[in-house]
Amino acid sequence: MNPTEWAAHDPDPVTRAEVQRWLATGDPLLHERFAGPLTFGTAGLRGPIGAGETAMNVATVTRATAGLAAWLGPGARVVLGCDARHGSAVFREATAEVLSAAGIEVLALPPQQPTPVTAFAVRHFGADAGVMITASHNPATDNGYKVYDASGSQIIPPADREIAALIDAAARADEIPRSRGLIREVDVLGDYLARAVSLIDAPSSQPVIVTTALHGVGGAVLAEALRRAGFTDVHPVAEQEHPDPDFPTVAFPNPEEDGTLDLACALAERVGADLILALDPDADRCAVAVPGRQFTGDEIGAVLGWDVASRATGGTLACSNVSSRLLGKIAAHYGLGFAEADTGFKWIARVPDLIFGYEEALGYCVDPQFVADKDGITACLRVAEVASKSDLVTLLDDLGERFGHHVTRQVAVRVERAAGEKVVREIGPDRVIVRPSGTEPKIKYYYEAVAPTRAEAQARLDRLVADRHP
Repeated sequence: MNPTEWAAHDPDPVTRAEVQRWLATGDPLLHERFAGPLTFGTAGLRGPIGAGETAMNVATVTRATAGLAAWLGPGARVVLGCDARHGSAVFREATAEVLSAAGIEVLALPPQQPTPVTAFAVRHFGADAGVMITASHNPATDNGYKVYDASGSQIIPPADREIAALIDAAARADEIPRSRGLIREVDVLGDYLARAVSLIDAPSSQPVIVTTALHGVGGAVLAEALRRAGFTDVHPVAEQEHPDPDFPTVAFPNPEEDGTLDLACALAERVGADLILALDPDADRCAVAVPGRQFTGDEIGAVLGWDVASRATGGTLACSNVSSRLLGKIAAHYGLGFAEADTGFKWIARVPDLIFGYEEALGYCVDPQFVADKDGITACLRVAEVASKSDLVTLLDDLGERFGHHVTRQVAVRVERAAGEKVVREIGPDRVIVRPSGTEPKIKYYYEAVAPTRAEAQARLDRLVADRHP
């Protein structure tokens, strides 16, 4: 759609005026924002907030929802949630009203709730689909539109291609009907919390816990979950506890990024904390640290996998194919199944008989029967329970002594555009994987070294990384 036509049919006067201003002044943003429509894929939509067809705005969301509605058909039921990012509330309203006008029942969750609550609600209500308005851990300038199917997992091919074709065929944004007749406000947070707390035993001790929500929507939910589970010595990072779409205290609201946990670590030192639990802004991921050490996603994946496996009587453990191979050894030790899935929880959550799944990018699924996606809240609860019984560093050392010390690292190189296929290179017991990110303009390198001692494994890893990133 050309910029003049797009502006003429933009239902939002703010972004309409922005494009008209670009047209009048010849602003270079005009070409950037009309280089082609924002692509709908297996992560739904994700992009910068603003005017134009390559950005997240009311017109983009309206047409995307019209395509989704056409794919579902009248009579379907859709759960709808949103986080606290810029634009999330108005995108939630547009989504709800377009679905309603298409004859689809909308179960609208309260605004500003975690993504795992939306995933939980899809299964809880037996819905045909779910939509979550969120850009997860992307910068403050972004927003997104994530779609779940009836399984409660994120959509996979060919659904994404079918929906994308229907979006392309949708009417212009201001011609798409909207109504509120089939919108029903619902709240499942109490049910979600009850289920989350049921997963763990009473704490064996009372670790001093510091938490941070990184200005996202998970702070109050995590605090209540920990309280209900019996953890009483919990200290949130006040500066980051409440939703703030500008994320003022962090450069990137991603707990993987260096420096993101600085405030949490400072608070931990002041209160003498034993454990730090950090959520990303939509609370589907979590990071874990203890004084002097932040754990990798693979390390927490091993801890949680061991915890689940040691209790299980059957089932399958799974991780993404760029995650550590340690989980497979744990599964074999306990006589359980193991699967290595393609990257992304849309694949991990679909592994048959799954009892635990994770990806090294801080995503953990500890309750696949009820939340078929990564869930930072329930992962934090399980980590807190393990930490109340065992020292996490000692536990990891014990796993290393039994299965070999697996040390991993991810190096991300930002680029203008990323495309291509995964490349794997085995170097003795060590491994290097290179792949483009599916959601960000990055090339990601994944390194894993295995050795009889952690020090030797760390030295091998450092050499592997230095060879490629001197």
